[in-house]
Amino acid sequence: MPNPQRPYRFIISGGGTGGHIYPAIAIANQIKVVHPDAEILFVGAIGRMEMTRVPEAGYKIVGLWISGLQRRLTLDNLSFPWKVITSIRMSNKIIRDFKPDAVVGVGGYASGPLLYAATRQGIPALIQEQNSYAGITNKLLAKRAQKICVAYNNMDAFFPAEKLVLTGNPVRKDIMELEGKRREALLHFGLTSEKKTILVIGGSLGARTINESIAAGLQQIAEAGYQLIWQTGRAFYPQAQELEKPFADAGIRAFDFIRQMDLAYAAADVVVSRAGALSISELCLAGKPSILVPSPNVAEDHQTKNAMSLVQEQAALLVRDAEAQQKLIPAALELAGNEVEQHRLAQNILKLARPNAAVDIVNELLKLIK
Repeated sequence: MPNPQRPYRFIISGGGTGGHIYPAIAIANQIKVVHPDAEILFVGAIGRMEMTRVPEAGYKIVGLWISGLQRRLTLDNLSFPWKVITSIRMSNKIIRDFKPDAVVGVGGYASGPLLYAATRQGIPALIQEQNSYAGITNKLLAKRAQKICVAYNNMDAFFPAEKLVLTGNPVRKDIMELEGKRREALLHFGLTSEKKTILVIGGSLGARTINESIAAGLQQIAEAGYQLIWQTGRAFYPQAQELEKPFADAGIRAFDFIRQMDLAYAAADVVVSRAGALSISELCLAGKPSILVPSPNVAEDHQTKNAMSLVQEQAALLVRDAEAQQKLIPAALELAGNEVEQHRLAQNILKLARPNAAVDIVNELLKLIK
């Protein structure tokens, strides 16, 4: 039982990509809304994205020496058992020192050792699964957790049905507050209100196929009279910087990473995106007409499953990764020029939004400790 003499304490663990990190931060922010004095500690994986993104959001994070198994024989694989043992030992120490009332796992490498150690010590655990196909870490932890919050129906294929709560994915609060931001957004990106704007986001780490397709179509985008906000990811960014130079006056803007995603959505008339669970949740809340290009490099092709949940509701368009270089630019230009189709997609995608996801998840978390 929590000690009533002190503020609640929570550990939130996991990460690796924005799709894990930003829901975790949204959960932490909502805990602070309900209990402003609550103490929150994040646990991530050393060298991964969360080690910088979480402190930027104002929270303390501790890193574990943990990584995933590779599909081929590597030194990392040989050291994997030792990494797991070391991370569990460190997790035990973190838990003894911090004394959390409950722990949250959002998927990703670090959530495995932390939730395993916490549940062995009798601490209540909640899992938040973002995708329509459950990650291996969350599947392994499901028996140990008291509650599993999910964003899609039919997740009893992976988890015990009695533990499931359909909450949706929590997103950053600013993305739910786009009203009245368009002028500020266009100024921020150096764009004009006289042209339609296409936003391209390949996920927090970038997307090679999308980047190559956009790179080949910059001339067509400029000639059609459209502006472009293009998040490339770090690897492709140096190339994109060179490619955008001839089109600076046409409103072509490349970025390795966009921190103010609320302004990017507010500026956009049409969005091209991967179909990660967080991206889809954000698009639903932003109400943006979208073309989804699912990544083929994910477990069980779950991004296609994510995308189809929208396509079947006539809430988004789909371009397959293998066809992107032929079809993505024509599809984006056609949608940018069709306001009737934009309106139809926007109306349908808004129906799928779950704006109260963070509130519902934190309510479930608090039930575990009362």
